[in-house]
Amino acid sequence: MFWKKKTKTEEPSKPKMKKLPAPSSIESILATKLIVDLKQDPDSVWKLHSVICQRSDGEQRFDFRVFDAERVAATRVEVKDYTSFDDYPELIVYQGWFDKKSGEVHFEEKKPV
Repeated sequence: MFWKKKTKTEEPSKPKMKKLPAPSSIESILATKLIVDLKQDPDSVWKLHSVICQRSDGEQRFDFRVFDAERVAATRVEVKDYTSFDDYPELIVYQGWFDKKSGEVHFEEKKPV
């Protein structure tokens, strides 16, 4: 018996998922908003880190989650990207979305667990 070998065009195409960015120091647009509008302590704000994920409603719009890296390290949770906090929402300090082009930032209310 002989089988027809599948060519690359016959193989089902898998949707390519964009790799999410790794955690980094807090985005400057977020830090500025926290310090100026929400009157947070600048020293503590600049110690925070964030993870972002691009929104579907625009190339310059991103969802964000801000966290305290020291607190996360103490819990031994490994943060690889935005989705790392799906199972640990209590470790998120601030979350919401921002638009890099317009400078618009929206914080979501953090509900206690």
